[in-house]
Amino acid sequence: MASLIPRLAICFGMISDRPRRNNAANSGKLSLMQVRVLFFGILKDMVGKSADRIDLPDGSSVRDLLARYEVQNPRLKESLPALALAVNQQYAGPDTRLSPNDEVALLPPVSGGAPEAAGESPARQPAGRHASIVRDAIDAETTIARLKRGEDGATLVFEGVVRNQTRGRKTLYLDYEAYEEMALEQLESLAEQAMQRFRIRDVAIIHRLGRLEIGETSVLIAVVSAHRAAAFDACRWLIDTLKQKVPIWKKEYFEDGAMWADGEPFPAEIPRANSGT
Repeated sequence: MASLIPRLAICFGMISDRPRRNNAANSGKLSLMQVRVLFFGILKDMVGKSADRIDLPDGSSVRDLLARYEVQNPRLKESLPALALAVNQQYAGPDTRLSPNDEVALLPPVSGGAPEAAGESPARQPAGRHASIVRDAIDAETTIARLKRGEDGATLVFEGVVRNQTRGRKTLYLDYEAYEEMALEQLESLAEQAMQRFRIRDVAIIHRLGRLEIGETSVLIAVVSAHRAAAFDACRWLIDTLKQKVPIWKKEYFEDGAMWADGEPFPAEIPRANSGT
């Protein structure tokens, strides 16, 4: 019988200790949530990863998340004035409040091809009504044939092509990456805006990702409309806006190294990572 006493004491001790732990957890212990963080382009190289998960106190903002990474990587703070942010694939400001399991993306200026003066890839190929993202060669002729109708008086096509040099430096090939779900949504939005703004009948936008060789097409924009002026205006607006807003980046490979292409600044309406500071 005596041998049972220590066992009973231990059992009673364990039982009586549990409420104390729970009470401590319910009074004063910080409640945490986990969010997913994505890095693209040059930021991926800077932090040494393309994705991360971080625990933050409930009610934290994107600014709180950034502060954590600034401590880990002081170089990130220097980049904030040029960075945009997205929460769950929508552009957002640093004061946006986060919820458990949110997805936060840190976006360097996009580089759909800057002017001369200046993670893992899913198996599927995202496509919408007007836009698609592909990894194979873009078929311009098939795309144009699909768009054309008898009432069209103009068909205008823009093809962005990989050239063999950048500012006099010989280019071997390019490698494109994107925040794919958000990029497709942005491309679809641009197509819809162009149709309303310029009164064109239809448009197709195709962007290719992955490794592209010299002479290959990286982006195709095809516009059909009753009149040529509208087609010209829409096509120019689409490629210029795409290069500023759609989260797609390119890395250029040269004979003597590689670098992420300089992106154009985000439009003023897109908040920067250091907004309000």
